[in-house]
Order: sequence, then C-alpha cells, then structure tokens
Amino acid sequence: MSKHSWPFVLVSGFLAAGVAHAQHPILDAIANKVVQKYQSATCEQLWQERAAGKNKPKPEAEQRLVEMMRNDAQLRAEFFNRVSAPIVSKMFECGMIP
Repeated sequence: MSKHSWPFVLVSGFLAAGVAHAQHPILDAIANKVVQKYQSATCEQLWQERAAGKNKPKPEAEQRLVEMMRNDAQLRAEFFNRVSAPIVSKMFECGMIP
C-alpha cells in the first residue's frame, strides 16, 4: 500500500463502520441496554440473577435481534464486540470469573 492511499483506506473503514452502525438501531438499543445493565448492577444483583436463572421470556425486539445475529455473523460480531468488555469486566470485579 502506498503511503498516499492509507488515509483513504482509513476513512473508508470508518465510513463503513458508521454505516453498519447506523443500519441496526435494534442492535444499538439492545447493546446499550445490556451494557447499562452490567454497569449499573451491583455484584449482589448479578449473583442473585445468576442463581435464579434466566427463564423469563425475552422482549420481541431482543428475540428479533437474536434471530438476526444467528443469520448474520458480522452483526453478531458487532454486538459481541460492543458488549463483551463491559460484561467481562463486571463479572471479573464480582468474582464470577477467574
């Protein structure tokens, strides 16, 4: 790659990421909800939730997103990239993972 083409590649990548981000408002809303849940929950709340299990039905929007992610690996990766760090950090702080 020539030294003059890297800005074009960089800008193109940011534009593509922005377009992908803007095309999935359901992903945005649910990812933000998940991150907010883990950031605002106490460790005690997370332990209680884990002990109780997660048997309650998910809202329709969440069910649609799960189905979309099953069929779209790129969308799935985007969701996981957005929620993984906050979830894993909180679980580590709470002693839920080594």
